[in-house]
Amino acid sequence: MMRYPENLEDKINFTKIRELLKEECSSTLGADFVDKMSFSKDHNLVNKLLDQTEEFRKIIQSGENFPASNFTNIHSFLEKAKIEGTYLYEDEFHEIKLSLSTLSRCIEFFLDHEEDYPQLFQLLGLVNLNNDLLRAIERIIDEKGKIRNNASKELALIRSQIIYEENRLRKVLERIFREAKGKGFTPDDASITIRGGRMVIPVLAENKRKIKGFIHDESATGQTVFLEPAEVLDINNDLMDLAYMEKREIQKILTQLTDVLRPYIPELRRAFYFLGMVDFIRAKAKFAIKTGSNRPKLEKARQLNWTEARHPLLEFALKQTGKKIIPLNISLDHNRRLLVISGPNAGGKSVTLKTVAIVQYMLQCGLLIPVNEASVCTLFDNFFIDIGDEQNIENDLSTYSSHLMSMKYFSQFADKKTILFIDEFGTGTEPLFGGAIAEGILLALNKSGAYGVITTHYGNLKQVASKNQGLVNGAMRYDVDKLEPLYQLEIGKPGSSFALEIASKIGIPKDIIQYAKDNIGEERVKYDRMLTKLENEKSKYEQVIAEAKKKERLLEIRLKEYNQLKETIENNKKKYLQEAKEEAKILLDDVNKKIEASIKAIKESKADKEITKKIREEIEAVKVKVKPEKKVQEAPEIRVIGGEIQVGDFVRLKDNGAVAEVLALQKKEVEISIGELKSKVKLNRLEKISGTEMKKEKKSHAKRTGFDTTSKMMDFSPNLDIRGKRGEEIFSLVQNFVDDGYMLGLKDLRVVHGKGDGILRDITRNLLRGMKQVAKTEDEHADRGGSGVTLVTLRS
Repeated sequence: MMRYPENLEDKINFTKIRELLKEECSSTLGADFVDKMSFSKDHNLVNKLLDQTEEFRKIIQSGENFPASNFTNIHSFLEKAKIEGTYLYEDEFHEIKLSLSTLSRCIEFFLDHEEDYPQLFQLLGLVNLNNDLLRAIERIIDEKGKIRNNASKELALIRSQIIYEENRLRKVLERIFREAKGKGFTPDDASITIRGGRMVIPVLAENKRKIKGFIHDESATGQTVFLEPAEVLDINNDLMDLAYMEKREIQKILTQLTDVLRPYIPELRRAFYFLGMVDFIRAKAKFAIKTGSNRPKLEKARQLNWTEARHPLLEFALKQTGKKIIPLNISLDHNRRLLVISGPNAGGKSVTLKTVAIVQYMLQCGLLIPVNEASVCTLFDNFFIDIGDEQNIENDLSTYSSHLMSMKYFSQFADKKTILFIDEFGTGTEPLFGGAIAEGILLALNKSGAYGVITTHYGNLKQVASKNQGLVNGAMRYDVDKLEPLYQLEIGKPGSSFALEIASKIGIPKDIIQYAKDNIGEERVKYDRMLTKLENEKSKYEQVIAEAKKKERLLEIRLKEYNQLKETIENNKKKYLQEAKEEAKILLDDVNKKIEASIKAIKESKADKEITKKIREEIEAVKVKVKPEKKVQEAPEIRVIGGEIQVGDFVRLKDNGAVAEVLALQKKEVEISIGELKSKVKLNRLEKISGTEMKKEKKSHAKRTGFDTTSKMMDFSPNLDIRGKRGEEIFSLVQNFVDDGYMLGLKDLRVVHGKGDGILRDITRNLLRGMKQVAKTEDEHADRGGSGVTLVTLRS
């Protein structure tokens, strides 16, 4: 397994990934594993590492109660404890106790979730430690990290004696202090205190000889001394002796406890190796969640089929500026192993190369990677990269010489198990010779069977890539109109550098650009223009396909709605006909029964006049019962006075009976007012009526039709918007709209249905053509909606 160069991780900025992982660790236990993390070609190992991290990610996302603290590194304590005769301090045992408790809870968790997290459960094989040591420490060390009073009988006796002597001392001191204070020997705000581990009372310096005792200290000003009365001297001495006894007993207890711990040291090392690994795996899982990483499919057959790949560090940087990264899609296989990416500067070539490099390296270090989970990955034995300026001053190597040294290494050691990355291939020397050498190296690398990504500006390398199996061109997409990068990789065609176009856009004089064209050569200019044209046509073609797919989906939805509507109408029609037939049959049966009964009654009565009369009345009642109700009453006669129509006259519309007032005359058209609504109608549709009968006529018209023309005209709009309506909704909307417009005597109506796929428009127009009131339908003027609006002309 080979990696080149030595500072490979610095080159691809993987060292920053390590730093971010360490920040996610709970202690140095996990951080040590981050430092040990390395590139692996072992398929089984990488699979195992990915599964472990994926399982821990599920633990975090599930909200399971997994230990989150006290992953303490106790190795320094173990080093100290392994020497015979030494002992660990209380605080050190307290740290060990807390971490052993965490260890115990981790073990319990994985034992309870063996089926849910099988890979993490297997880590328990590292642990061969029960809870005996933890219980032994807990018997000695309390929750605050101090030796328990009952750690030994001797310690319990000593501490009880200390408490007794301290209480006796305090009582004596308090009595002496009260007496001294009463005599004014002490400062006003003084209280009993401790100096040099002995209890003393503060006394004013001028009174220090008035109380028998020993001075242990004085205040900063010298006005107060801290005196131990002779009466408590023996008690303080006894307390000092007891304190020394307690210290010796604690030392004895800790030594014994360390002796208990010492045999467990090998098991503790393995157990805390497990705890460090758990901390490390959790850090990887937390980092995966932050970077939106997933567990891809890992295949032994060498192929890269990635979707939505992202450079994690670049994504972090863009988020801080409020920008979003544009994901990368890339596909390499045995037929297209070496991807040669070309295109203009700042178009994203190098970013694409670095994204593939760092994601592949992360994968082979056992990290989940920022790609779509459906992505397919593989492993390589060798990882080579040539990127950046490697000028070596000590060896007097130029940048180009350094690149050639890398190419020499690549050519010697690259094979079908190698993935390599070369940024700005061939640059650094005279283009003609640099391009020729780069071409030879590229063919040699292709022959080796290596995989990788190469970026270049050399046109001859694009041609080599298009002609040789194993090589494939790639281009960073570019907006040819705005001359702005789109940061999207397109595999299968070379990219144009857009050098002439960019130079022209930023204002380079035309004569300079023309000179460049002349010196480049006409064939080269045509080639670059062809690439630009292909880019433009490709972009437009993709846009057309997207629009077509969108319309196709919408058409499917509309057809489905139309078929459902048609089916609903057919079902309703059958239902209503069936109900009408049933009602008619019931009526006919009733009528026939009544007639038969009447005939029988007449025969039996021998045509008695009174009985016959009564029967006739009953039959008439049946007729009334089955006779359809009148919906419209006949309108009363109105007096038409005739004569020439003038402004101010009252008129009636011949076709619907609406009454109006004439506002203006213009040739054969008349502007009329129906209530608050104004409208224009043809003169031949009007007839002059008596002004005195206008109110009478309006009331009569409203009464016989149930249709208040004036109020309806005020509320009516000649525009109907049915956009967004379903097919079955528009039938009643359009029918009522046309009926009302016709009733109000309007000539022109507008139905707004939108363009879309034209389904709503076709349904609307088919419906309108079947209405007797409609004279014609046509598109609105292009400036006012075109085919998205139907103009409806009503009959006069």
